[in-house]
Amino acid sequence: MTSLMRRLLPAAVEVTEVRGELVTPPLFPEEEAVVARAVDRRRREFATGRRCARLSLAALGFPAVPLLPGPRGEPGWPAGVVGAISHCDGYRVAAVARDTDLAALGVDAETHAPLPDGVLEAVSLPEERADLARLGRTAPEVPWDLLLFSAKESVFKVWFPLTRRPLGFEEARLRFTREPDTALGARGTFSARLLVPLPSGFAGAAGGGAEVAGRWLVAEGLVLTSVALAARLAGARSRACDPADRAVAGVSGAPVQPGPSCPL
Repeated sequence: MTSLMRRLLPAAVEVTEVRGELVTPPLFPEEEAVVARAVDRRRREFATGRRCARLSLAALGFPAVPLLPGPRGEPGWPAGVVGAISHCDGYRVAAVARDTDLAALGVDAETHAPLPDGVLEAVSLPEERADLARLGRTAPEVPWDLLLFSAKESVFKVWFPLTRRPLGFEEARLRFTREPDTALGARGTFSARLLVPLPSGFAGAAGGGAEVAGRWLVAEGLVLTSVALAARLAGARSRACDPADRAVAGVSGAPVQPGPSCPL
């Protein structure tokens, strides 16, 4: 399988993604307890996400350990690691990096389809909806409403680990830029203006907020977004990483309609 998320992330990030499920090795007992009463679909996506995460961690040299969810469903990474897990129907991805390379990392994956009625109004600002209407007239093949939702999910995944505070959909103002398409699909960048007081760990403060940058890709029936915040620690170093794809071959699945996000 072509590695899609790899194309959205810096070389310092290790990415593992699959189409379908990875059932072995089994979950740790502590993780089994988290999904003991969950429906089978939730158990499978949780287990595959953890398996992807451990493969990515192993590429960084970290041993396999339980990855228990935190108060907002975020994975509990080992000390020295930042990362994110995402899933949608038929696709799972986990991305990790050392905290000397990145301060925070967010990724999100959605199945290519319009958002259900009423969701866009709940997750967007009026000016964002105006932007999406304009973009939709010039590039109607891109699901801009779903892309906005996904990008805000990625922004939240870098915000929460650094602040331990919630971030509402209305507290980030997003703008999208489209780059020339490739054979792989439509792609571009986005900026997210945080409309809340600036926490430590974010750069680019101006007028009481901060702006962070992300990347997006629409390809192979998926909408993918990412945000990677560079570490600003004294002595932070850049690690030479193999940019080759870390896709797991031999697992496939057809994308279907997206559902609401759930804890990972």
